[in-house]
Amino acid sequence: MLNSKLFDHTILKPDASKEAVEKICKEALQYDFASVCVNQYRTKMVADMLKGSDVKVCTVVGFPLGAVSTEVKVFETKAAINDGATEIDMVINVGAIKDGDYEYVENDIRKVKEACGDITLKVIIETCLLTDEQKEKACELSMKANADFVKTSTGFSTGGATKEDVALMRKTVGAVCKVKASGGIRDAATAKLMVDAGADRLGTSATVNIIL
Repeated sequence: MLNSKLFDHTILKPDASKEAVEKICKEALQYDFASVCVNQYRTKMVADMLKGSDVKVCTVVGFPLGAVSTEVKVFETKAAINDGATEIDMVINVGAIKDGDYEYVENDIRKVKEACGDITLKVIIETCLLTDEQKEKACELSMKANADFVKTSTGFSTGGATKEDVALMRKTVGAVCKVKASGGIRDAATAKLMVDAGADRLGTSATVNIIL
C-alpha cells in the first residue's frame, strides 16, 4: 500500500465550489495526505480548515500557463503565503525555455524561491510541451535557482506524467531536488509506476480511490 504522505490531494478546477474544497480538506485530514493543493483564492479557507494538522497548504502560482511576468508570480507567491500557504507549486515560463532564454527562466524560479524563503517550492516544467533536452535543462535551472522539487505537469495541458519523464527528471536532479509527478494519475498501478520511476510526491484528485 502506498504511503498517504506521498500525495498532494488536489482540486484545481476553475469551477471548484466551497463545498468541494471542504470535502477535499476533510479527506486530507482523514487520510493524512501530504497537502491539499488549490488555487490561490481558496488558500485562506484551506489553511483555516487544516490548522493544527501536519497536512500542508499547497497553492499554485502562475497557473496553469506560466506565461505571466516574474513580478506577478512573486506577488502571487507572497499573497498565497500571507493567506497561509506552506508549499508553492509554480509553473515555469515554457515559452522562454523553448526560446533558449535560460537566464530568464532561472531568474523567474529564483525570485519565486526568494519569496518563498523556507517554504517548499515545486517547479512545474510541463513535460508534455518539452523535448527531453529541454526537460533536462528545466531541471538544471530549477536546481541552480534552489527549488526544492521539480514537477512534471499542471494537468491542464496536452498530457500528464509519464514514468519516462519521471525517470529522466530523477536522473537529472539526483539528490539535489525531489520529484513530483502529476497529471493523469488516477489509479494505484499508475501511482506505483511513478514512485518506482523516482517520484517523491504525487499530485492527483483521485487520491482517495488510489489508496483504498
